[in-house]
Amino acid sequence: MLNNIGLPGLLLIAVVVLVLFGRGKISSLMGEVGKGITAFKKGVNDGTKEIEEAATDETKDVTPTEKDKA
Repeated sequence: MLNNIGLPGLLLIAVVVLVLFGRGKISSLMGEVGKGITAFKKGVNDGTKEIEEAATDETKDVTPTEKDKA
């Protein structure tokens, strides 16, 4: 369905959006999108670190001690 949109179609859509919303509104909207992406990446990184920390906490030390050797 969207395969038929070429460069002229995209330019027309961009011009219509610019006329409807104005440059200032689009600029602030893109700023909010950027903040959202940054927050999402931070959340993913924090979640990954949390999972790694939980995995290292669960690992057990299995090296033999003097007591085990006897």
